[in-house]
Amino acid sequence: MRILQMDVDNITYEPVRPEASIYDDVKKERTSINDTLVIFVCVEKGDSPDMADRAMMDTDEYMQKLARKRLVIYPFAHLSNNLADINESRKIIEYMFKKVPKDIEASKAPFGWNKKLILDIKAHPLAEQSRSYSPNGEEQKTYKKARPVSVNTSLVRKSSWAGLPETDHRTIGEKLDLYSFQEISPAMVYWHPNGYVIYRELIALMRYLESKYDYLETSTPVVANLALWQVSGHLEHYKDNMFVFDTESGSHGLKPMNCPSTMMIYKSRKWSYRELPFRTATFDRIYRRELSGVVSGLFRVQELTQDDGHIFITEEQLLPEMSKLLQMVKETYNIFGMKFNAKLSTMPDSHLGDEALWKKATAALEEALQKNGMEYEVKDKEGAFYGPKIDFDVLDSMGRSWQCATIQVDYQLPLRFNLEYTGEDGKAKSPVVIHRAILGSIERFAAVMVEHFQGRFPTWLAPTQVRIVSISQAVNDYATKVFEELRKSGLRAELDIGDKTLEHKLRDAITMRIPYILVLGKKEIGAGKVTVRSRSGKQQFGVVLEEFTEKVGKEIKERSLALSY
Repeated sequence: MRILQMDVDNITYEPVRPEASIYDDVKKERTSINDTLVIFVCVEKGDSPDMADRAMMDTDEYMQKLARKRLVIYPFAHLSNNLADINESRKIIEYMFKKVPKDIEASKAPFGWNKKLILDIKAHPLAEQSRSYSPNGEEQKTYKKARPVSVNTSLVRKSSWAGLPETDHRTIGEKLDLYSFQEISPAMVYWHPNGYVIYRELIALMRYLESKYDYLETSTPVVANLALWQVSGHLEHYKDNMFVFDTESGSHGLKPMNCPSTMMIYKSRKWSYRELPFRTATFDRIYRRELSGVVSGLFRVQELTQDDGHIFITEEQLLPEMSKLLQMVKETYNIFGMKFNAKLSTMPDSHLGDEALWKKATAALEEALQKNGMEYEVKDKEGAFYGPKIDFDVLDSMGRSWQCATIQVDYQLPLRFNLEYTGEDGKAKSPVVIHRAILGSIERFAAVMVEHFQGRFPTWLAPTQVRIVSISQAVNDYATKVFEELRKSGLRAELDIGDKTLEHKLRDAITMRIPYILVLGKKEIGAGKVTVRSRSGKQQFGVVLEEFTEKVGKEIKERSLALSY
């Protein structure tokens, strides 16, 4: 039995048509439920009511941690290829529905139907978990003993995204040659040269801002003994989303997040209150197991990079540090011209730590939001189990909302790792940790950017910033000289001096959505100038090359959204 648990702000589903030989007799009505836990259930061969009981016990425990009073059981056959008989599947799902405690408001999505589905997932570390159950009475482990290797070479092929909308980042990415996905590395991105420019520019932006705000960059190993995740609590709460394997030296895992390893950096030496805040940043790759039925291009990958940050502070430093972080969020999203909404999530019923500390931390977050003039919505009892947090939903050019930045206050990991600093009174004290990501996952934010700009990136983010095209072979030498000058000035330039027609060259540059095209003919040679054609179709004749490079260089340095020509 496979279960995918999701804590959602809203689930909306509507039966479209029966897709199985046995199905529930229901009306084709749209159902919408807010603030609920959803469990996607896939019944496999050999599953029994005993396994369903274990799954419902885990679900009940999970709901208590999240303080949820609504549950939706959603039949979802796409989580496995080893499906049980359809009659057995239906019986077990009905059995699970009857096992829901009476104090829970329970719903069941219709069995055997093709359904339209919309999910708005909450943003916290426990928002999504997957589990699998085996007949031996234990949850299945994610590693196995060595066995004969079976290789399916038919997987050496590119994933196909045919039929997706023109506005989808996967469609745009293929047209602009940004990235691809390969079946041999499921839910992991292959960055092509064009796309890797965007990836590197987003990281370069965050490195610039982090240097400005006094962060120190760190890096930690991608593999750690499971003892690390046991101490941090992730083995209990997150093991189903980890890649785990055995070696001669014990059981290990690929890191799904950076915070436990960063605790070890702090723990490696003694600290004084005078040395805090200690602000760390990292761009390490992390790995999270996802079920094949829930991956979606760059939006949900198994290998990802976050602009991750951890700030070690005294309690007294919480308010001023939060104000700096809110300014950093504002500065970042102003660069992209994106508005955002802040959400303050408070202490859940199931939480760790003293309530007085929670009240103090929540008050500091609220005061920081007010002092920085940020409007916010309070999400009562939706904080992480270890502390309150602020999440930010950004709005793209199509009016869609994306949860990106998050700032979380943590009193618990420092205690679990026995972190200390010497206070002004000479006594040992435990620091507070702020976890923060401004862009979030770089891969996911890149997808947001591709769809937000529809591939028409501002010049600083564009893979190719200028393309030089020659009208005829006679001006190729001049075009090459212009190209070399642009490259010397630091612009990402391309040269098109082939024997294609000018119309074909222009059409190709426009299709690739390049910000600037320099058109060179005999007139330009004689004057020693260039004709500038912008992506919008505007054209300016007789532009001095030095003037062009200075103007566009300033545009790039300032990360302007507007074109200079």
